[in-house]
Amino acid sequence: MSIYVGNLSYEVTQEDLSAVFAEYGSVKRVQLPTDRETGRLRGFGFVEMATEAEEAAAIEALDGAEWMGRDLKVNKAKPRESRGPGGGGGGGGRGGNFSRRY
Repeated sequence: MSIYVGNLSYEVTQEDLSAVFAEYGSVKRVQLPTDRETGRLRGFGFVEMATEAEEAAAIEALDGAEWMGRDLKVNKAKPRESRGPGGGGGGGGRGGNFSRRY
């Protein structure tokens, strides 16, 4: 399982986040998602630690803690929801490219 870390500064690096969580155990992986269009960090990340006990200790200590001028939101990551195939929104009720005249 992994830990969700929210409300991160946009200046944070993987090394910064790893160093903070290393105080509570062995950090296996740090992931900082970026925006597809801008390449900018999205303000949250995920941290995987070696054991559940280490994860629990980190969550307990860091949830609500101030770091880099922000109050962190730290909890167990929820499984990613499947969005299904395709993309885009559904169309409106009228189909076609014609106009009706009454």
